[in-house]
Amino acid sequence: MNRKSKKLRAGDYIAIKSYKHDGSLHRTWRDTMVLKNSDDEFIGCNDHTLVIEDDGRRWVTREPAIVYFHKNYWFNVVTMIRRNGVSNYCNLASPYVLDEEALKYIDYDLDVKVYPNGDRKLLDIDEYERFSRQWHYPKDTDQIIRSSVVTLTDWIDQGTGPFSNEFINIWYHRYLELVQRNNQR
Repeated sequence: MNRKSKKLRAGDYIAIKSYKHDGSLHRTWRDTMVLKNSDDEFIGCNDHTLVIEDDGRRWVTREPAIVYFHKNYWFNVVTMIRRNGVSNYCNLASPYVLDEEALKYIDYDLDVKVYPNGDRKLLDIDEYERFSRQWHYPKDTDQIIRSSVVTLTDWIDQGTGPFSNEFINIWYHRYLELVQRNNQR
């Protein structure tokens, strides 16, 4: 996963691949539209995107979702735009790498779900602990993941980045503009 980054532009599409700590492929999202691709940040949108699980099962996302990745943080955020409001699903994960094949990261099992009413829940603690023992997560990785939960919680509490209505509105409208532009070609 160390290949050189590909410079994608807004409106391009790329796959997203999550891996487990042992290097096995976990999940693939096909055709995520690029909204922003800078040196440190990637923002994209999935809308009725094919998802392929590690066991071969396939499903399609049901609603538009803004995806946020940063090279300096050990989490990524999927903001699902639903009729009943916005929900966030936050993966505790390695910072991403981008190569000619896909945007890639290691999923560390812990997740934070933020509901439309603002309530949140830490998920999959048992899964994190099981895989931590099974794959012998290094102590420094465990410490980074645990401190990243605190950072993520601070972002949620402060309405930072993908947890701000302004962020969601800007990037969702940008997605709609790019779809319209692509349809006019």
